[in-house]
Parts: sequence; C-alpha cells; structure tokens
Amino acid sequence: MRKSQLYTFYNEKMVLKESEKNFSKSPQKPKWFLDFLEKNELLKYLEIHQNFESFTKEEFYIAHTQNYVDSFFVGKKPLAESNNLEWSPQFVETVQYTNASLYEAIKFALKNPESVCFSPVSGFHHAQPMYGMGYCTFSGQVIASIKIFRETGMKGAYIDLDGHFGNSIEDSRNFVEDLNEAIPKGFGNINPSGSHERYIDNFKRELNILETAILEDQINYLVFCHGADSHEDDDTRGQCNTQEWIMCAEIFYDFVKKIDEKLNKSIPLVLCLFGGYRKDDYDSVLGLHVKDLVICLNTLCGQEIKFEPVLMPK
Repeated sequence: MRKSQLYTFYNEKMVLKESEKNFSKSPQKPKWFLDFLEKNELLKYLEIHQNFESFTKEEFYIAHTQNYVDSFFVGKKPLAESNNLEWSPQFVETVQYTNASLYEAIKFALKNPESVCFSPVSGFHHAQPMYGMGYCTFSGQVIASIKIFRETGMKGAYIDLDGHFGNSIEDSRNFVEDLNEAIPKGFGNINPSGSHERYIDNFKRELNILETAILEDQINYLVFCHGADSHEDDDTRGQCNTQEWIMCAEIFYDFVKKIDEKLNKSIPLVLCLFGGYRKDDYDSVLGLHVKDLVICLNTLCGQEIKFEPVLMPK
C-alpha cells in the first residue's frame, strides 16, 4: 500500500495573476484547483511541498533553441506569445516554477516510490523546439525526463489523456539526441485515439503494450496526465462522456495496482492536470480533475473518499 496522501509540488509562484486576454486558464489552474479541493474539504489529502527551486533560463535550452528561449524571457514578439498566451514578466516566473514542479515530482517519486506525487500543472505538451504552441510555452515533459535520464538513467512513460495529441515529445525527438532513451518511442507517449468505446479499447491496448515494457525494465516511472478536455462537454469537445472519462481513471489506477503487484513494489507514479476549458463553468473542469485524484487515492492509497463531480450540462 502506498502512502495515504499525494506528495504535491506546489508553490504560489506557479500561478499567474488574472489575464482577461487568455482563453486558456491553465496559468491560474494550480491555485484554483487547490482552492476547489479546500472548498470540498479534500485538501487534507495533499501533502504540499513548496520549497523547490525554479528552473533557470539555461535549463530550457535542453528542449528548445536558444533564440526561442531568450526571446520568451525578454518578451520579444512574436516568439514570446507563440504559445497564444499574453506575455508578462510574471508569466515568465510562473513557467519557471511549473516546469520545475514536474521535474521535482518525478525525482521525488523515483526516490520514494511509495508516495504518489502530484504536479498540478498544464501547458507542457504542444510546444515545439523553436516556438510555443497551443497554450504551451515549453516542452515540460521533455525537459523533466531528459534531466531525470541524464542524472539517473531512468526512463519514463507519459499516459496523456488530454483531449489533444501531445505532440511535443514526438516533435522533439530529432532535436534532443537522447530523448528516445529518456522517453522510449512506441510506448513512452501514450495518446489514445478514437472516441467513446473505441477510445477506451485503444487505451486498454496501449496499456497492455506498456505493461510489457515495464516488466522488461524498459520503463521505470509513469506520469499520468488526465486532462478534463477529453470530456465531450469541454469547450474543445473531447472524446468521452462522464462515465467513460471516469472509467479511464479507474482503468489506469487498476492497471498501476496490478503492476505494483507483479513487480512486488510500487512503480514511481506522478499525476498532472493538463487541459480543460469551460468558459461557462470552470468548476466542471476542476470537478473532473478532483474525481481523478479521488479514484487514485481510493485505489492506491487506501482511502475511502466519497466525491462526485457536479457537471453543468452544455
């Protein structure tokens, strides 16, 4: 059995002040999510770790051209807003902390696999080596996993159930020479295809392939990114209804439990938030994310939490 709380890497400097110009609310999501947990008396299930260092500018060179990184840090357009988000000096600081959060979560999980780690972040899986894209400034997955691989030799898999294909990893393979080792091609970047029943069937097939890779020691840690925008009522129209979205979480955490039993130890596991867009009711987005965490806590951490998201119908 794993520890009863999620070890969470959150610092208030991860959060951007309100910006009316941004369609995506991902820069505010970490705080809104924790506030939502507190409102529902669930914050006690997180052990929050705040004292971690932000990334330096140079660490972003791992996955991006120096021209793009330098342009973003000084606000030089158009590159500074190629992510479709309004630039500000404070936004630069939030990006340094959100990217560091994922790296620190993976690093801690590898050293303490009995702890499920949580990085409440989004905006990591669309950026290109030369520019941002789709509300994503940098390739946070790539940077975190390359740093981990170069420091420890450990290889990771991303189970990306965001509503949109996570292209950053695949689009960075020719730019980052050891990325194929850090996030192995073929089973290191799982993005189910199809919708509804086909989506779930494809997800199960991908997990079967991943299981073999784990048991053969080709994958050493997992990062689960269950975006709320894979729900059909999201503003970007996802692939699953509520029952199916919840089923995906249940399938994944049951899979992790089975892997733990086969390995006779806990596989290092990190959770992220990723996408979710509801202008009419953002609590619907947050409620889905909370439901995912509750399923994790009940399945892997010995909790018996009762929570059902209240989703506003479209």
